[in-house]
Amino acid sequence: MRPISLTGFDRKFVDDDDPWSTFTNRDEAVKRRAILHAMGAGPLGRVLELAAGNGSNSAAIAARALRLDATEGTESGTTLVARALKGRRRARALKLIVPAVLPRLRYDIAVVAEVIYYLSARDMARTARDVATALRAGGILVLAHHRVDYPDFAQHAPHLQRAFLRATGRRWQVRIVRRTGRWVVLACSLSERHCSGAGSSGD
Repeated sequence: MRPISLTGFDRKFVDDDDPWSTFTNRDEAVKRRAILHAMGAGPLGRVLELAAGNGSNSAAIAARALRLDATEGTESGTTLVARALKGRRRARALKLIVPAVLPRLRYDIAVVAEVIYYLSARDMARTARDVATALRAGGILVLAHHRVDYPDFAQHAPHLQRAFLRATGRRWQVRIVRRTGRWVVLACSLSERHCSGAGSSGD
């Protein structure tokens, strides 16, 4: 695998505002509905979205959130996220390269989708800890990632969501919201009774 850099992502968004057809692809729409289902019906309070890309999920998330911080690591992507959120007064697009200090101290929901395999193991672990620390007691962490590898990943996808949860150092109750041959969406809540990590549900 040859990991893509932020510069590479930035170039993709400059060349094409929807390089992976996330706004129009039917499978992406199914995944988006699974993410929304994992979040709950709303209104949902303060929501964090990491690596929002071109904002294809952001507008739908914003419709359920009292406050949305949609973060993206590239300049061009942040511009696209802001466009997707136009008219949503309680939602904002923020440039944020993880790992980093998060925009707020506490969130009710965190959505982490299509990003962890682009991070090094060290950066992923720090991001996992940061997100877990910012999530309030009883909050929901939504994970949505591929189960198969792509050539531009920095880490192998299988079992990586389980590794992300384990890196938080916290205990989680994990529910599979939707799983296909290519991707899986998980709803994770802090639990004192369940072991850390997602077990087979994190594959």
